[in-house]
Amino acid sequence: MNGQAAQADPSMESEPLMEVMLRPVRAHHGFEGCFEQLATAIRLGVYPKGSTLPPERELAARMGVSRATLREAIAALRTAGLLQSVRGRGGGTRVLALPEIVPTNPPDLGERREELLDSLVFRRVVEAGACHVAASRPLSDKQRTMLRAALADVARAQGRRAHRQADSRLHLGIATLTGSPHIIDAVTRSQADLHTLLTAIPVLSVNIEHSDAQHEAIVRAIIAGDPSRARRSMEQHCDDTAALLRGLLG
Repeated sequence: MNGQAAQADPSMESEPLMEVMLRPVRAHHGFEGCFEQLATAIRLGVYPKGSTLPPERELAARMGVSRATLREAIAALRTAGLLQSVRGRGGGTRVLALPEIVPTNPPDLGERREELLDSLVFRRVVEAGACHVAASRPLSDKQRTMLRAALADVARAQGRRAHRQADSRLHLGIATLTGSPHIIDAVTRSQADLHTLLTAIPVLSVNIEHSDAQHEAIVRAIIAGDPSRARRSMEQHCDDTAALLRGLLG
C-alpha cells in the first residue's frame, strides 16, 4: 500500500477509538445494544464518512453477540441511511455522510430535556476528571502524537458536522489516555448527550473559536503533565459550553 492509499483510508485513523468504543453489549437486548453502539460511533465520527466497518466476525466478537444479531443491527443502520453495503473487491459495509443539521429554531427536546441538561453537570465532573487522570499518567510518544493530531483535526475541520465529529474524537482520545474503561464509557455517554444538545442550536462562529482555544489549553496541560491545570481548563470549557446551551435552550 502506498502513502496516498493509506492517507485516503479513514478507517486507519480511527482504529484506537474503535477498540474502546465497541464493547460487549451489557443489555439483554443484543440488537438494541449493537445498534446504539454503532450509531453512536458513526454519529461521533469514530467511523468517519467513507470508512469501512471491521469484518462481521471481529465486530460480533468485540460486542459479544452472534453474527446474526450484528447483521440485524447493520441492516437497521442501512435503513436509517448511515451505512451502505459495497459488493465486490474492496467492498464491505461503508459509512455514509450524515446530513448537515443547521436548525433555524431550537427544536423541542421532549421528555429528555431535563435529562440532557443534567448531563451537562455530569459532563463537567467526568470530563474534567478524565483530564486530571490523563495528565497524571506518563504518556508515550505515540499518545502525545495522537493528542496533537486530534487537536489539529478540530482546528482544521470545516462545516458543522466535521467540526462536531473532530471535537468528539478529541474528547474521546483524552478519555483513552486514562486507561479506564469506566471513564471511557462515561465520556462516550457525555459526548453523545452533548451532540444531541448541540444539534438543537445554531452554530456560532465565536463559540467555535473559543472552544478551539480551550482545546489547545487542555491538550497543552495534559502533555505537560499538569493535572490541576488540565482539570481547570476542561472545567472552563464545559462551563462555557453549558452556558451557551442553557442560554439558547433555557
